[in-house]
Amino acid sequence: MTIHLDRRALLASLATGGAMAALGGHAIAASRKPFFARVGLPIGLQLYTLGDEPKKDLDGTLTRIAAIGYREIELPELYGKTPAQFRAAADKAGVKPSCMHLAVGGMATGAALSLNSAPQRIADDLGTLGIRQAVLPIVPFPEGMKPRPGENFFATISRSLAEGGADYWKRTAAQLNEKAAALKPHGISLGYHNHNVEFMKVGEGTAWDILVRETDPALVSFEVDIGWIAAAGLDPVAFLRRHKGRVRQLHVKDLKASTKVNTVLSMDPAEVGSGKQDWARILPAAYDAGVRNFYVEQEPPFVIPRMDAVEKSFAYLSKLVA
Repeated sequence: MTIHLDRRALLASLATGGAMAALGGHAIAASRKPFFARVGLPIGLQLYTLGDEPKKDLDGTLTRIAAIGYREIELPELYGKTPAQFRAAADKAGVKPSCMHLAVGGMATGAALSLNSAPQRIADDLGTLGIRQAVLPIVPFPEGMKPRPGENFFATISRSLAEGGADYWKRTAAQLNEKAAALKPHGISLGYHNHNVEFMKVGEGTAWDILVRETDPALVSFEVDIGWIAAAGLDPVAFLRRHKGRVRQLHVKDLKASTKVNTVLSMDPAEVGSGKQDWARILPAAYDAGVRNFYVEQEPPFVIPRMDAVEKSFAYLSKLVA
């Protein structure tokens, strides 16, 4: 049997097949791009990681982190600068402040922005910095909290919160709702940053369950510290999936496998990529959950200089395919 092929149709078919193969190749290449390049987001840094270095030399510190490759920063404080002074230093170095932690309770000193600051002042100061996101970095400590003999600071916090029971966490949630409602007309969003104390047992559930249930999803979001999630013994990926839509920022924090599961603010820290966290699963899960700000953060003690640690973390993340 003789098969007659139209030459023009044959060439068109071959061309189409080639185009499809090329498109498939591009799709495969795109899927193999490093995670942050693929999603088009910068790798950020929470400046808390660098300890007092920004206070000693803000210009030099910001210039060094920009040279490493960081383009976005989260502020734990202003390091003695005015908002305008800090913004000028950040602009000069080429890094963008995108979120700031508000001081709480006895942690607020001098002119520090705190949860109790007037909404207009918070909006004005953050506006000068170019920031639209504020975060409460830790649950406010109970008033009159005092250590017992032989008790360290972290154990005192955990015990005092446990003694406060469900009502303490409900009051914290109400405070977050109230402050978020006051900031919203100014264009400022408010989030809450977890540690692992939130996963202590309270009644039939945990303190975290109360915070999630009692805060208004239209007002209060969460900055998930994935290191403390793991330290509490939870699966980071399952946690992020469970809270899809309520998570806005992620603290990219690693910890050693030697970390014992606990809810008393304890972990064995590591540079990102040097610990037990499965970042190839965590980062996509965070993005799918709604995270658009990823900040490297590391707890002390450090086994290498802090700046070397953040450089090591950046080098790992910038190449990670996920």
